[in-house]
Amino acid sequence: MTKVVILGAGAAPGVPSLCCGWGNCNPENKKNRRIRTSTYYEFPDSQILIDTSPDLRQQLITNQINYLDAVLYTHAHADHLHGIDDLREINRINQDSLDIYGCPITMEYIQQRFDYLLAEPGRKGDCILRASLIPHQITPNETFYIKETKITPIKLLGHNMPTTGYIFNDGEIVHIADFRAIDDKGLEQIKQRPKLLIMPLTTPEEKRFHAGLETILQYIEKINPEKTILNHMASECDYDEINALTPKNVYPAYDNMIIELKE
Repeated sequence: MTKVVILGAGAAPGVPSLCCGWGNCNPENKKNRRIRTSTYYEFPDSQILIDTSPDLRQQLITNQINYLDAVLYTHAHADHLHGIDDLREINRINQDSLDIYGCPITMEYIQQRFDYLLAEPGRKGDCILRASLIPHQITPNETFYIKETKITPIKLLGHNMPTTGYIFNDGEIVHIADFRAIDDKGLEQIKQRPKLLIMPLTTPEEKRFHAGLETILQYIEKINPEKTILNHMASECDYDEINALTPKNVYPAYDNMIIELKE
């Protein structure tokens, strides 16, 4: 069985936000309270985190996660990256280095901002006093493995910095981050009907750098997953309103949401 945990379901400001408060969200619904997004994948043989939210410490403690095989980055915006310092605690618990993956530009940003966390070439371990993250650059549509889990990164288009999506095990799970469009060559990497598709719905309306609900529903129809989770929602997205606007197999995310996929 594969377990997926939406550690945080919110976009960059969270809900409520300092600027807009609850916005369109009903404060009486606990599912509208959102911290910034990270997603945890527990496959039969590997434990993988996508993105390091600024709220990562809280997320890992809440969900009792103290081991990771790797971290995959979608892009280098602060709401997806700036909890990276909390990975040093994973180093200390496991007394070993941790592999992190991202496209070249994402890894360049990490090198610039967080060089003190990165392992020197050829050095592993010795993680008690110094963090030890091992960076790996990935290429769209070129598969790599974490243990037995097959991962294919794909290019996402239209955001204001390069963004990467991830296909697990030829399409068993598809994880899409901030985007306006998905590269056609990336869609070709989905070789089977996904059991789960995760899509980012920052706002219901189309924005300059974010797809709106209409575009997302078009991609859901094209990809045809068994289940879709709408993640990365800002204060414009009330849980019940979005739920009412989507088909029966499409669900808004909420913090600490668990999805279990049977073999």
